[in-house]
Amino acid sequence: MGDPEVVATLALALVPGIGSHRLRLLLGAFGSAEAVLQAPHARLVALHGISRAAATAIRAAAPRDGERVLAQLAEIGARALLPADPDYPAQLVDIHDPPAVLYAWGDVSLLARPAVAIVGSRNHTAYGAEAVRLLAGAVARRAVVVSGMARGIDALAHTAALDVGGKSVGVLGNGFGVIYPAANGALYARMIEHGCLVTEHPPGERPHAGSFSRRNRLISGLARAVLVIEAAAQSGAIVTADAGLEQNRPILAVPGPITSPTSVGCNKLIQQGAKAALCAADILEEIGLPSGLNDTAVALATPAPRVPPPDLSGLQLTLWHRLTAEPQHVDALVAAARTGAADVLGALTELELRGLVRQTPGMVFGLS
Repeated sequence: MGDPEVVATLALALVPGIGSHRLRLLLGAFGSAEAVLQAPHARLVALHGISRAAATAIRAAAPRDGERVLAQLAEIGARALLPADPDYPAQLVDIHDPPAVLYAWGDVSLLARPAVAIVGSRNHTAYGAEAVRLLAGAVARRAVVVSGMARGIDALAHTAALDVGGKSVGVLGNGFGVIYPAANGALYARMIEHGCLVTEHPPGERPHAGSFSRRNRLISGLARAVLVIEAAAQSGAIVTADAGLEQNRPILAVPGPITSPTSVGCNKLIQQGAKAALCAADILEEIGLPSGLNDTAVALATPAPRVPPPDLSGLQLTLWHRLTAEPQHVDALVAAARTGAADVLGALTELELRGLVRQTPGMVFGLS
């Protein structure tokens, strides 16, 4: 049994159609979640914004529903944070429509540390991959990297932060126990062990229409600044930047070729007043942190040494070093590794799922 008020709040949060806004409305009107569960149908309906159907659903809710959620969280080592909880992120309190319940899995202390949101296109280019590796890796040495655990730039931002020994927070559009996209399974495990995952959705809830767009306000809300690396004119990354503007977060964007569709959104943001991010120092100074760089004017294009993640297997490390010079055909990698093709393809697949390797047509592999 958990705290009765927490249990009652979780039970209410599970009621269909009772989002964070209506939940806060109910709590304000009745004083507590326990009182809401005990309220007569007539009093619920009398509250503006609560329909008869919603009132009926609330009356059907019971503390055992909240207890079930707490048991699910306890089983995996996760928590439910309410606004009154000292670990609830203070920077979310003042945003538009703050979550009435925030589920957290991992190192909750990261939610209170200075953070930068790094978001971008799912269909990124090699330029975008290199930019996020350089910038997210450098930022993670001074601050937490926040992103949305999506395919593409988001996954690469989390990976780059963890690969340098930094910390990262992933904001999900689904509940714990659901891995979306499925290719991010290894990243989920790394984030739980070395970072933190947060979501508004109860355990087991699958993503649905609107869950990702609502998630974006939390990505920017948890951060002190928002950086966009490659984004189409209409994309979730731009939605996150817009949310950051509403929350008075500095907005930065990596400029890109005017011929690239994935740079249109970033170039437009810069045209509209966003700061052009040319190096990590440009980002860190926006959140009041020293960059630690001797030359803060180092351009993004300045080569940086590729450092392999410390947890690579022997075969993965061999393949990594082979690919640092240039992309190679799988046959050349098999010959260099002196092992079976199946083993090499398996190792390449694992590296690809982690966002470290990209495959191009013709079975040619290169570092992301």
